Amino acid sequence: MKLFGERINRKVRYHRRVGAYAIIFHKNKFLLTEQITSENNIEVQLPGGGWNENESLIHTLYREVLEETGWGIKVQRKEGVFQRFTFMPEYNIWAHKICHIYRCTVTIRKTTQLEKGHSFVIMSKKKAMEKLVDNGFKYFIQNS
Repeated sequence: MKLFGERINRKVRYHRRVGAYAIIFHKNKFLLTEQITSENNIEVQLPGGGWNENESLIHTLYREVLEETGWGIKVQRKEGVFQRFTFMPEYNIWAHKICHIYRCTVTIRKTTQLEKGHSFVIMSKKKAMEKLVDNGFKYFIQNS
């Protein structure tokens, strides 16, 4: 499994965090999410997030995309998976993130009520590559 970002620090206890994330095509562009971080910065990300117990990864994907963007999606296929080790200030934990990436297309806008601190944006591939912070997300956008 590909590793992006920091290497594992053997002195840190990591919490395993499995998540599902979407590369969402909207015409010839990408539907992404902007999230306000705990430091009040705006970070562009692939829509998606953490898996809940007794939930499939696909259900996680549909739920997270709807919460963060308000859009419905159609999943086309799984693109891959990567891992990263990082501090998650919003949860105050060190995490070993396992990120499952799916290729999707938009269907319809289902709601305007989004998870607090989130909004959706539509960007070209070039703009997405400039704005995305996570190198794993960039890798999958670049290769889509």
